Amino acid sequence: MNKKDIYNDMCEQSRFESFFNKHSEHLHNFLYYKFGDRLDPQDKTQEAFVRLWENCKNIKPEKAKSYLFSIANNLMLNEVAHQKVVLKYTKIDKKNYSNESPEFLMEEDEYREKLQKAIASLTEPQRVAFLMNRTEGKRFKEIAETLGISTKAVEKRIYGAVKRLKKQIDGF
Repeated sequence: MNKKDIYNDMCEQSRFESFFNKHSEHLHNFLYYKFGDRLDPQDKTQEAFVRLWENCKNIKPEKAKSYLFSIANNLMLNEVAHQKVVLKYTKIDKKNYSNESPEFLMEEDEYREKLQKAIASLTEPQRVAFLMNRTEGKRFKEIAETLGISTKAVEKRIYGAVKRLKKQIDGF
């Protein structure tokens, strides 16, 4: 196999499909944990794969994952910047309808707000590691491989996150 064929491997449909199947859910979850669901991580995941496909001739297969995650992260950062501009000039009118009692809804909203604030107060590394472990059920070793850090670093981040959340939320 010559050097040119190595670059074109990502352009093979079967290889790209396999790559997509292997990394799409993980990329979506990574974006969701880092930025939340308001910025549509599913859309950014798809857009990142489209850009990878459009540039497949220029991307070495061994660099494809880092390229994909960088593109997706930049797409989300651009969306964050865009949302800041949008929020500056518009008001968001939220209307919630439910059959639950007003007391229950108020307590639920208060707890959800406390939890979101507490999670948001974590450092980004703590938040990402914690959510990958607790929400997605990933093991420390899997998180370490994904983030490119040691298992001990993952343990330290998650332990720190739990300790901080316990301080901020009763009964966590």
